[in-house]
Amino acid sequence: MPRPAAAPPTGPTAKDAPGRERRYDVDLLRVVCTAAVVLVHAAAEFTDAGHRTTGILGDSAGRFAVPVFFAMAGWAALVGSPVRGDAQLLTRLGRVLRPMAVWTVLYLLWQYAAGPSFEDGAAREAGNALSGSVEAAFHLWYLYIYVPLLLLLGVAVLVVQRRPAPRRSLILLAAFAVAPAAAGDLKTLTGLPLPAWNWSVSLYALGYALAGAALLAARRPGPRGLWIAGVAAGLVALTVYQFTVRHPAAYGSAAVAAVTFAVVGATAGVRVPERARAVLRRLSDASFGTYLVHLLLVMLLVRPAAQHVSHGIAAPLALAVTAAGAVVLSFAASVLWGRLGMRRWLG
Repeated sequence: MPRPAAAPPTGPTAKDAPGRERRYDVDLLRVVCTAAVVLVHAAAEFTDAGHRTTGILGDSAGRFAVPVFFAMAGWAALVGSPVRGDAQLLTRLGRVLRPMAVWTVLYLLWQYAAGPSFEDGAAREAGNALSGSVEAAFHLWYLYIYVPLLLLLGVAVLVVQRRPAPRRSLILLAAFAVAPAAAGDLKTLTGLPLPAWNWSVSLYALGYALAGAALLAARRPGPRGLWIAGVAAGLVALTVYQFTVRHPAAYGSAAVAAVTFAVVGATAGVRVPERARAVLRRLSDASFGTYLVHLLLVMLLVRPAAQHVSHGIAAPLALAVTAAGAVVLSFAASVLWGRLGMRRWLG
């Protein structure tokens, strides 16, 4: 059977979940959220270029994407395809870390070659990537949370299921747990300007994962019309919040949470037509690679447009066109290297 869709970084394979039907509604959610992430980063370019209204509107339209990815991650880890052993959990982590490392190096090389130059030096920037903070590929911050979240949920599943003790995963989880304090102590003892350790699970991410698992696993999440109305109302409220209170809105804020759960509820259980499933499956499988490469396309396509477009209606039109172009090209690139058998390394 085809694998169920999970969060953008990785998903269980057919070997992980024999006999399980593919959740095409989750595939749809995954593709929509991947495109929304591109929109958020494209909108940030317009905000930085002085088009505040356009930037806030674009950001509000896609702000739900990252929390929904955490929700899908929770569903995959706890319901869709829970791990059955220590080795399987570590294999899943490897599927995330391998392309993550490759793209970190590629973005570091890109910034070194194309500029702007590294503020603290190339060597320090590379060191920061190991501790969880790399400016050249800032969009990878999600993975610095997702990896320990996946590890935590996986170990919890194995403990609850009374599987053999996942010794290697437990050691790795313990290392993640003590690393922040250890990094601070080492900085104090040596006096070196060591970066902080940012591989950690945020409480809001864990909350989205658990609530998302429950909502996506529910047989009847409720009337779809009400969820869709909730999406519309939530987007309006979030936009007002970002104009008047805080921009960008924190992912753990009530405004973002409301839109997040409304989007999940509106999509959960939706029936995807048979004729669209093959394309949707291909795009879903390409979502992680799209997420990894899209920042490069945003810099190449969106940034110049944001810096040169005039104010007024031209700005939101430019955002819509360039963001759509970045989405299409990012998905196309990921589909291409998937067909070439390079997904193992490029996502």
